[in-house]
Amino acid sequence: MVSIDEVARKAGLSTATVSRALSGRGYVSAASREKVRLAAQELGYVVSSRASSLASGRTRNIGVVVPFLDRWFFSTVLSGVSSALMRRGYDITLYNITADEDVRKDVFETALRRQRVDAVIAVAIELDEGETEQLLALGLPVIAIGGPNPGLDTLTVDDFGLAQLATQHLLSLGHTEIAHIGANPEFDIDFHIPTNRRLGFEKALADAGITPKPAYLEPADFTVDGGYRAAKQLLGRPGPRPTAVFAASDEMAIGAVLAARDLGYRVPEDLSVVGIDGHELGEFFRLTTVDQFPLAQGERAAEAVLAKLEATDEVTAHAALPFELIVRGTTARVQDR
Repeated sequence: MVSIDEVARKAGLSTATVSRALSGRGYVSAASREKVRLAAQELGYVVSSRASSLASGRTRNIGVVVPFLDRWFFSTVLSGVSSALMRRGYDITLYNITADEDVRKDVFETALRRQRVDAVIAVAIELDEGETEQLLALGLPVIAIGGPNPGLDTLTVDDFGLAQLATQHLLSLGHTEIAHIGANPEFDIDFHIPTNRRLGFEKALADAGITPKPAYLEPADFTVDGGYRAAKQLLGRPGPRPTAVFAASDEMAIGAVLAARDLGYRVPEDLSVVGIDGHELGEFFRLTTVDQFPLAQGERAAEAVLAKLEATDEVTAHAALPFELIVRGTTARVQDR
């Protein structure tokens, strides 16, 4: 097994310089760092995580707490976290908070207290006072995404504003008969994302002097299939039909597009559809959406938590995450129908 001394001899540098270059701690000139990189690569040297932990008191491992592992949004945020951390030589350990209260309790009371991580990133999880205190008691840097989480540095998502912007886009195209596909009550948990998106939708309508119609509100489950079934209900029942649909997620919006087409509606000539998220399939379906850049959210959270570890923290208590309306081919002016 290649030793750090061999890398030092190969690079023509001191062992201390090589150690600083490999660990990323302490000043090393760019030229020396490149010599170390080339020498280590040529010799096949890999830093021992155990030795590094003993020397630095760190595991070079970040704990990431998430509510779901099988949902596109969360897997995309995780991808951003993972890629940003791996570039800096860190691993991640996932802690999946399920609906089981005992599992959730065990994560905060036991798993995170084993001192196997250097910091924690909590993704879209609303922490109660006790859980927040348990996290802070670890004495580790913590960054939350979602929020706000009182007591924690949080990268906040303005779900009210996301929905308001999506609805305002439909209003700007002349639509007044606008339906909303939201979420069933069981999905209205952490940060009440479905409720906040519905409230943003209703506020945009109210600002335009429009009263939401109960018949135009249909719950689903944040999946393509859920959006498909909800849209079939909206478009297939007797009575007035909407000219536009705002879905609380891109996956539900895609389902709505598919349902409309199956029912003989042209999108966007007969029905405009807009979603939220910035799903990777949005381009394929030419879906108009409000992109909240989930991959970038993960990358920014990773950078923020590493900045805390390296004592260069620039995160404010509640830093707002960006979002942007992306207009594609599923929305059009109402008179074009």
